[in-house]
Amino acid sequence: MSDSIPVTAEGYVRMQEELKNLVRVERPKVVQDIAEARAHGDLSENAEYDAAKNKQGFVEGRIKELNDKIARAQVINPAEIESEKIVFGAKVTIVDVDTDAEVSYQIVGEEEAEIRDGKISITSPVGRALIGHLVDDEVSITVPSGVRVYEITNIEYS
Repeated sequence: MSDSIPVTAEGYVRMQEELKNLVRVERPKVVQDIAEARAHGDLSENAEYDAAKNKQGFVEGRIKELNDKIARAQVINPAEIESEKIVFGAKVTIVDVDTDAEVSYQIVGEEEAEIRDGKISITSPVGRALIGHLVDDEVSITVPSGVRVYEITNIEYS
């Protein structure tokens, strides 16, 4: 797993902040929780101890994952991109050809994708389908409800 992963500057900062919180706040809290649970005695039937150990596993796993992603991150500033085609970081407006419903997405890395914020992963079916297209192109995208056809109405980088 030595491949670089694309990430926006905003996404990179968010990963660093999460890592800092896990290392400085969550990890010490879990260690304290384990110590308190141990003080209660018999560990074989101690639900608090089991829960704290499970949380420790999650926290340590997430720290390892974030360290790996930060080390492999290729930070891309969409404002510096000059392209007529859709590439990583593009803010794309598409219109459903059948319903005229308009939606806008920014194409980002997997770690920063959040559909509620209009950010979709470059590896998602919609993200993959849009890459390389131009304004006024029609794109067929396979979604859970079937194949939808969208027209690209705007591409911007900011």
